[in-house]
Amino acid sequence: MRRRSRTRGALAAVAAVFAVAALPGQAYAAGEAGTYAFDPDAESVTGAEVSADAVALKPDTVYKSAVSGTQKLYYRLNLDAKTNAYVSAVVVPKGGGKVVYADGFTVSIRDSSDDECSSQDAMFGSAEYPRPLAAYASRRIEEDGNCQDAGTYYVLVERDSKPTSDQGEWDLELRYVSEPELAHPSAAPTEAPTSWPSASPPPPAAATDNTRRGGAGYYDATSLETGEWKDRIEPGQTLFYRVPVDWGQQFFATAGLSNSTSEKNPYVSSALAMSLDNPALGHVGEVSPMSYAGKPASVSFDPLPPVAYENRNDSSDDVRGMRFAGWYYLSVSLSPAVAKAYGDKPITLTLQISVKGQAARTPYKGDAGIFAVTQGDKDAARQGQSGAQAAADSRSSSTMKLVAAAGIGAGTVLVLWMGVWTLVARRRATAVPAAPTGQYPYGGPPRAW
Repeated sequence: MRRRSRTRGALAAVAAVFAVAALPGQAYAAGEAGTYAFDPDAESVTGAEVSADAVALKPDTVYKSAVSGTQKLYYRLNLDAKTNAYVSAVVVPKGGGKVVYADGFTVSIRDSSDDECSSQDAMFGSAEYPRPLAAYASRRIEEDGNCQDAGTYYVLVERDSKPTSDQGEWDLELRYVSEPELAHPSAAPTEAPTSWPSASPPPPAAATDNTRRGGAGYYDATSLETGEWKDRIEPGQTLFYRVPVDWGQQFFATAGLSNSTSEKNPYVSSALAMSLDNPALGHVGEVSPMSYAGKPASVSFDPLPPVAYENRNDSSDDVRGMRFAGWYYLSVSLSPAVAKAYGDKPITLTLQISVKGQAARTPYKGDAGIFAVTQGDKDAARQGQSGAQAAADSRSSSTMKLVAAAGIGAGTVLVLWMGVWTLVARRRATAVPAAPTGQYPYGGPPRAW
């Protein structure tokens, strides 16, 4: 029975390898214009307009929901008195809907008395076309006012749409993560940085094969490392990329569009929008949307501070957003208006990515989870894997270890069994004395029954 169960375990592990190869999220890579790749493992949840009806969210879990018009939706959190909690929200407008400058949403975390712990909003701004927007809110111990006690808290998502804008339902993706415990809480810096290197690095060199196809969401964002990368983007499309940035490292990014081969080169304002979000999908900042007139054009982020724990003490989103090590997410959107001026064909997009500085030690105790840069992350960035592909490879590696362990275990049992069988056979042979020829006419001594 032991050998049979071992064999079944090995076969089940082999089957798991092939199951990993068919993960549903991988089909989302290089999505069409206007599509968004949701995490296929996201749990469906309905927001409540009355806080008492709110459904509780679980840590380290992704959810899919929806929000309409000017709805205000509640989700519940059950928090302890020692853990920093972050909940991000990504709104995904339907393609073709109208939005204006101030349209967007706000996400906040509030205590049971409706006092706000923190909030962040996201607006379309001068790039007035539908695209995914991200923001987050937090409950931080010793930082967020009265929100220190264990108990019930609420995530509130408030959509803001002007009467002339799209009032229809927008998809909503929620992520709830907890921040690891500090190794030395009493030594945590309390002052925000006041200066950092402001000189942009020289343009990075392009790799021999520098084509990287962007993902269609945060789930399948394409991994990039320092270098110049090339892609193609269609009008109305948003492409997602991610870059590992460790403690003490400084991040730089430039996005550019190539020239058009059209004989006429009409002017399109706010043609390209680019945003940056941190590992918890908190909004760090965006570039001033770039206009396009058929000639090469580019736009860059202003120099951001190196990643440091103390950045959270600053009052501006772009500084305090650089508070974690891990994957930083770039989203690049091309206005649908470009299609009217230049047609539906994709335009070549270039991304110049630079990560400068030596990695510093983590301030956290134990496993930092998503708030760290691992060797696997660096490998994924070097290979240009999407988040989904890297996750699948990690599962496949774990499964192959299970297969190997099962195989070694079954093989060991078989070898031991063969050894015991051989030993017993030899002992039986030596235990029987040789009989004189002809003493036992039927070839052997009589058996004792």
